[in-house]
Amino acid sequence: MKLSPHAVEVLPAVIVGFLVAFAVSFALTPLVRAIARRRGMVDRPEARRVNTRTVARGGGVAIAVGFISASLLMLGLNFGLGLNFVDLSPGVGPTQLAALLGGAFLAAGIGLLDDVFQLRARYQLVGQLALAGVAVGLGVTVTTLNVPFAQGGTLQMAGIVAAVTTVVWIVGMVNSINFIDGLDGLSTGIALIAAVTLGTISLGFGTKENEPLVALLCFILAGALAGFLRWNFHPASIFSGTSGIMVVGYSLAVLSILGAAKVAVAALVLGVPIMDTFWIIVRRTASGRSPFAADRGHIHHRLLDLGLSHRGTVLLIYGVCILLAVLSLVLSQTNQMYAFLGLVLLFGLALFFIERIGGGAGAIEESLDADSYSGGRDNDPNPAPPTSEA
Repeated sequence: MKLSPHAVEVLPAVIVGFLVAFAVSFALTPLVRAIARRRGMVDRPEARRVNTRTVARGGGVAIAVGFISASLLMLGLNFGLGLNFVDLSPGVGPTQLAALLGGAFLAAGIGLLDDVFQLRARYQLVGQLALAGVAVGLGVTVTTLNVPFAQGGTLQMAGIVAAVTTVVWIVGMVNSINFIDGLDGLSTGIALIAAVTLGTISLGFGTKENEPLVALLCFILAGALAGFLRWNFHPASIFSGTSGIMVVGYSLAVLSILGAAKVAVAALVLGVPIMDTFWIIVRRTASGRSPFAADRGHIHHRLLDLGLSHRGTVLLIYGVCILLAVLSLVLSQTNQMYAFLGLVLLFGLALFFIERIGGGAGAIEESLDADSYSGGRDNDPNPAPPTSEA
């Protein structure tokens, strides 16, 4: 399907926004890395981590600055100087833009507190709920869900139901990004694929919707992620940390809600981290453990245990995400949800067979504490006291 003439006209601005965010993030990351090392914001090797050397964390600050600064620049050029390369999309006004960019700034701040002070999981959850509350309070809510079994394939929501659904979506997205952030470049690359896909669909590819403003913001986020990925891909010299997890999870969640409410698209494209989170919680709960207790049962750990290399595992998961992204572009909104439901079953079966083939590899490490999830570690809501290397 071809892009509309109006979408083609917006492409130069989209490309400029991407490149500006890329340049800012790319240039700022080494500075953030140097500051993090001087202040002791690092992840040291230990049993439940894959990194074999000390790596700086807190790279989410560079992602946030790249995304927010480039967005403000492009919005200023568009609305302030009157270049008018994009118009406001339906349901996306000044308050929603404030929710996106102000929320991303707040997310970076909350995450940075954990990167510095290693907060307990309960305090991080409070921060996530506060972020979701900011979004809802500024008018970002999920009002429509594509549900195959609903009348007309669409479920309309309002009031408290819409607010609760939005909070669950945002908090769930943040934690899905966190749970999959276990290998160099993994969560960053997955988020990049998701941002590009959401932006492409917002340009009208595969749908009748044409939302150039949402597309511009999606590609700006993609540019910030791409600039950081240069330093985060294996072997990583810096991790995104909780600041990155919070910014990326929150921004993707809000962008998927804005405009035509592409929650179904985001659910499908981000199917790997969402399903990994879902099955991990199911398995841990079924075994009587906390859903946030750390172990090596994630899909990337299991693939490593089967003998795949670090980089090979990351690229394989990238490939699956790209395939899901293509499906989201060619399937109708109702079929996207059917595909997502099918993914739930396939992912569960894949985990079952991987565990069988691996002879139980990736079993739970009962003795691990889970005091923080900076840089992609799970959290125990009642963690043990931190070690001297925390």
